[in-house]
Amino acid sequence: MKAIISASELASDLTGPRPPVLLDVRWQLSLATADGAPPFDGRAAHAAGHIPGAVFVDLDADLADPPGAGGRHPLPDPERFGTAMRAAGVRADRPVVVYDGGQGWAAARAWWMLRWAGHPDVRVLDGGYAAWDGPSATGAEEPAPGDFRPVTGGLPLLDADGAAELARTGLLLDARAGERYRGEVEPIDPVGGHIPGAVSAPTAQNTAESGLFRSAAELADRFKALGATEGTEVGVYCGSGVSAAHEVLALAIAGIPAALYAGSWSQWSADGGRPVAVGPDPQ
Repeated sequence: MKAIISASELASDLTGPRPPVLLDVRWQLSLATADGAPPFDGRAAHAAGHIPGAVFVDLDADLADPPGAGGRHPLPDPERFGTAMRAAGVRADRPVVVYDGGQGWAAARAWWMLRWAGHPDVRVLDGGYAAWDGPSATGAEEPAPGDFRPVTGGLPLLDADGAAELARTGLLLDARAGERYRGEVEPIDPVGGHIPGAVSAPTAQNTAESGLFRSAAELADRFKALGATEGTEVGVYCGSGVSAAHEVLALAIAGIPAALYAGSWSQWSADGGRPVAVGPDPQ
């Protein structure tokens, strides 16, 4: 099954006999700014304009539990996640298409969550709302309640010990920017660096300048060069399990299954007993 859908394909599906449920997951990582500008408000962006029928889903509230021992975006309680998805109109027997503003990180997190929770048919709008050239709606949507109930385990998941083991025995990809991997800067978490043995694979390199995903062949070549050869077990982490979901999605496009370390660096670096490596990629 395809993991992404183009804007033209979505426009066609929306007029077909089995239109998908649409989820708008616009979100941006909020960092303190020198000018004191307010953080991005995805709900306000949704109200100002969205694909008709799309329901806003709040990444921080619906796709994560509060920050804590599990990291900055720990996986939400499955029952609470299921309640949020039913409120958004998600049904087990209808396809789902998720989108964000165009970066793809938040949409990929929603895609991963739904697939992990057992939904069989979820795709990400390639290029997000920025790629949509069809009609738009304003305000808030009021969908009919859905019936989706999570059954977790649909996609592989790593904990900290599993990530450490995979870095030794398989391929653990670090989806953050290279300078964070190397420990040169760390704007969010308390410690810079990476999990020993992990390979740098910035999420930004999954997409072209257009903002669309690179082709399946290009992505396959990229990940093969990083060590994702046949028979190699692959896992991914990032800062808090959001951009890493984008990397898992890119790997899926390339035909490569991969596990997500959801706690990611925010969980790993907060544990003083975990080793930290700095410097360039070992390859």
